[in-house]
Amino acid sequence: MRYLLTTVFLAFACTSALLAADNGKGPAFTEPPKGDKDFALMGEFLGEITPVDGEKAQLGLQLRALGDGSFDAQSFLGGLPGQDQHKPEAFRMIGQRSDDFVVLSGGPWVMIVEKDHCLLVDRKGNKIGQLNRLQRSSPSMGALPPEEAIVLFNGKSVDQFTNAQMTKDGLLMQGADLKPMFQDFNLHVEFRIPYMPKAEGQSRGNSGLYLQSRYECQVLDSFGLEPLYNGLGSLYRFKKPDVNMAFPPLSWQTYDVQFTAPRWAADGSKLRNARITSWINGVKVQDNVELPNKTGAGMKEEPILLPIRFQDHGDPVRFRNVWLVDRGLATGTFPVYPTKEELEAAKKAEVAAAKKEAAKKKAAAEKAAAEKAAAEKAAAEKAAAEKAAAEKAAAEKAAAEKKPETSEGKN
Repeated sequence: MRYLLTTVFLAFACTSALLAADNGKGPAFTEPPKGDKDFALMGEFLGEITPVDGEKAQLGLQLRALGDGSFDAQSFLGGLPGQDQHKPEAFRMIGQRSDDFVVLSGGPWVMIVEKDHCLLVDRKGNKIGQLNRLQRSSPSMGALPPEEAIVLFNGKSVDQFTNAQMTKDGLLMQGADLKPMFQDFNLHVEFRIPYMPKAEGQSRGNSGLYLQSRYECQVLDSFGLEPLYNGLGSLYRFKKPDVNMAFPPLSWQTYDVQFTAPRWAADGSKLRNARITSWINGVKVQDNVELPNKTGAGMKEEPILLPIRFQDHGDPVRFRNVWLVDRGLATGTFPVYPTKEELEAAKKAEVAAAKKEAAKKKAAAEKAAAEKAAAEKAAAEKAAAEKAAAEKAAAEKAAAEKKPETSEGKN
């Protein structure tokens, strides 16, 4: 059985590789293709399973189309990536479509996937559960720009960009560069990756947000894969995302990025590295990551501003609802006036500091007086000792001079 599954897996892998080699990237759909049975089956499923010899558990499934009826999939106990009880260890499976359903094998059970649900069967033929199709949406989807935000693209014009093109239905195409340049900012972007079932790796829905034209937050069709070093949510060629939050292609998704630019000295030396925190579809995938240098093909680091770029990698990635909060233009009242409580606290601190300083001065004065008294006493004692010694010496001299005179008188 294991040999058969391995053989099937290799056959599927070889077929996929041959398709990619023969056809290059293959078709790229920017809208759901009509009559494509593979596309209709692809997506996410969620439900409960009850193995015969086990406990009831939540299970999530991600089914990924590879073209010409071939699929791969991964399933997770506890639910899908980003859900509270999700366990990151995945069961990898492969399958082939038969008419309008797919049979997946390679895991601890067999899955029969149809358009709206998925049945699970164990090795003895027992039905152990059913998963239902789930269409997730990012909690930050459609977020309105805050009052202090700069609206960069709302589907009406590309005035804020250079090299920019807009589709007939009001979407921003890849390859646009922002006109205004920013230092520290919070960026909200909604994006849609094309459906490219026969493409692989970096050829499948590739784009990116190049912050300051130097640091790339990767955009890629990574749906149904483990977190990839260069996948969606990664810092390109630097760090993979903490979790792969990719939704299926042609789903609208969100990229929220908090960027803090590096700091420089007047001589051109760098004082502090850039930092990035980012969220894909509302889930944090990079947490205050420090970047010691540019990423990938980014422009050289130096103390000048450069524009944010929506990378053109040849794939028709679309963007909408793009806005930015310039943290260097933070709002707030100025001048700042202390509150009554702050004034009272400052006064108490001032009184306490004055008392401390007075006590310190008193202690220093007492110490100085004691040292002076000790020095004066020592000087007096020294003077008295020197006087006594001088008087003694004088008396001894006088006595010595008088003694010979007494002896002559006797002779």
